Amino acid sequence: MHYILEFFSKLHNLDELIRWGGYIGLTLIIFAETGLFIGFFLPGDSLLVTAGLFAGQGFLNPFLLFVLVALAAIIGDTVGYEIGRASGKAMFSRKDSKLFKQKHLDRTKAFYEKHGGKTIIIARFMPIVRTFAPLIAGIAGMPYRTFAMYNAIGGVLWVGLMIGIGYTLGRTVPNVDKYIHYIIVAIIFVSILPGIIAYLRTGEWKRWFEKTPAA
Repeated sequence: MHYILEFFSKLHNLDELIRWGGYIGLTLIIFAETGLFIGFFLPGDSLLVTAGLFAGQGFLNPFLLFVLVALAAIIGDTVGYEIGRASGKAMFSRKDSKLFKQKHLDRTKAFYEKHGGKTIIIARFMPIVRTFAPLIAGIAGMPYRTFAMYNAIGGVLWVGLMIGIGYTLGRTVPNVDKYIHYIIVAIIFVSILPGIIAYLRTGEWKRWFEKTPAA
């Protein structure tokens, strides 16, 4: 219980979280975010970029970091796929809780219906959607070989790009640790930008203003 509370206390400070959890912590977090639908709130993109910064500064081995985290991402998606295949459409009747929101599942289903198997790759770069994409693939009955191919490609691309960005910054920008919080904010913004654009396209924001009484 103590370790769980300590983990949540460090979620807002990723550099401390990485120093505390090390390779094992990073691996478990990425696995949970991609493989367990309750892990949608975990900071995948920003965590990987920050870990890449650490690797660029010599605090982590970049090759070992990449291998461990890429495997965690691929295995995590595989677990999510199997959960979806086993649960079937019953998952859509699951009630909301603090760690599960039906709207996230519905949003990912719509995304999957639009993009098909490529969703497994594209979703890697979209917070929340990447957590539920393998679940939807399993529910939809995507052939495992097809899923495995997209899963491997997406996992390697996502992990490689995020760590690569951080590693490059860590190697080329002097005293980059002074700007780490600004970098994290920028990565979070870029990560949620597709969701913001999709929301604006739906026109929901217009309906919200229409319902709001004028002062």
